[in-house]
Amino acid sequence: GRERVAYPHVDFQHERLKPILEPTYGVIVYQEQVMQIAQALAGFSLGGADMLRRAMGKKKHEEIAKQRVVFAAGAKSEGIDPDLATKIFDVVEKFAGYGFNKSHSAAYALVSYQTLWLKTHYPAAFMAAVMSADMQNTDKIVILVEECRTMELDLLPPDVNSGEFQFTVNDDNQIIYGLGAVKGVGEGPVEMIVDARKEHKSFDDLFDFCTKCDDRKINKRVLEALIKAGALDLIGDSRAQMFAAIPDALQAAGQAARNANAGMMDMFGEMELEEKGDPYKEYKNILEWSLKERLRGERDTLGLFLTGHPIDEFEEEVNKITTVRLGQLEPRPRMTQVIAGLVMFVRTIKTKSGKSLGIITLVDRTGRTEITVFGEQWDELTHIFVGDEIVVAEAEVAYDEYTDRTRVKTKALYTLQTARLKLIKAIRVDVQNWSQEDIKKGVDQVISTNLEDGALMQLKIKTELATGVVQLTSAHKISLDDENLFRIKQLFDDNEFIYHD
Repeated sequence: GRERVAYPHVDFQHERLKPILEPTYGVIVYQEQVMQIAQALAGFSLGGADMLRRAMGKKKHEEIAKQRVVFAAGAKSEGIDPDLATKIFDVVEKFAGYGFNKSHSAAYALVSYQTLWLKTHYPAAFMAAVMSADMQNTDKIVILVEECRTMELDLLPPDVNSGEFQFTVNDDNQIIYGLGAVKGVGEGPVEMIVDARKEHKSFDDLFDFCTKCDDRKINKRVLEALIKAGALDLIGDSRAQMFAAIPDALQAAGQAARNANAGMMDMFGEMELEEKGDPYKEYKNILEWSLKERLRGERDTLGLFLTGHPIDEFEEEVNKITTVRLGQLEPRPRMTQVIAGLVMFVRTIKTKSGKSLGIITLVDRTGRTEITVFGEQWDELTHIFVGDEIVVAEAEVAYDEYTDRTRVKTKALYTLQTARLKLIKAIRVDVQNWSQEDIKKGVDQVISTNLEDGALMQLKIKTELATGVVQLTSAHKISLDDENLFRIKQLFDDNEFIYHD
């Protein structure tokens, strides 16, 4: 059960490398070891060894190719087989791309231990601190929010009655989203909200909030952002009602401020405060926003979906279709990866040759990424890229040295429904304990006659004589649109997709 220690590899090693690699059990860990190997095996000078280290660390492939030739020639002059030297060089190159110098390794190991200890023993406080450090970087916040979910930590929306500029933790060990991370609010208004709360203890409703805050800093734009982000959820019945009440709340606050400045007392206003009723009474006829509309507001103000995700409804299906989630994408040259996500942003770029290419930002719960769609494929598919559409992409993921980031190049692109048609062969439903009449009623509600595109329907049936699967003919198929699939889930508790081989 223990791997044999070799210097550096069990199939190709050299005695000169033992004193260099023995402290790390034959594993090339430090950049200093890369330089020492070049000196010991190929006679490199200190300066030459450092050039090799930098070329490998920066992954400069052309420079590395030149260095490989020099390394082999140097090893030959030292009386070492060039073929063996080249194999060892390849192992060195693999490790050098990830190695630190020894002092940095020690520092990183210590910080890693400390942060791991904090994350283990004070998870909520640790995650709040990490998110505060990157609160303006939405790409990182998306990943950290998903990490909170994985760690089963409660992450609450921003709250004007308890939130601070940064992410904080309350007495119930719940993380409160930082008010400073709400787009369209800014540091000045947040400081003013916190100060007003310290003076007045709390805010009772939208009208009370506007009256207690400085109307020069809390304007319509700020209120809209706070409501969309959920920062006023605990002092209002619904976001839609508060949104509709903004003009009246600002007008009432402005009048109260003018009266106070003039030393006047609004007799009727004071009487009204003493007999305060429901401040949202006039807005009860305003319908609450749909889930999609509410989540869109969170996306616009927080840069992510906080209280839910539009892809949640399709998560089980997406997990079956894809090979990797967006947050786990890694460069794998010449390997096709299948990904899926919600279309967040789309932009078209004209190349120098006059052709168009599309850059689409996809998101799921785990992260976000940009995919590039070229030429004719983009021209053919532009119409499907609308906001909140879920798309599936077959893509190659590679590291782009020019932009110093991962690049996702699409080979094929589908809407979720098109992907279903391509991948799903049949849908199998369990009707083992159903009567014939109930089976017929259920089937009639979900199949279509002479449907060209769709999936076959399979019935898992049990009789007195046998149990088996019956497949309906191709003249009776299942439409794979969202509405029909939802209907199947409602009618048949046990159902599964049968995929093409």
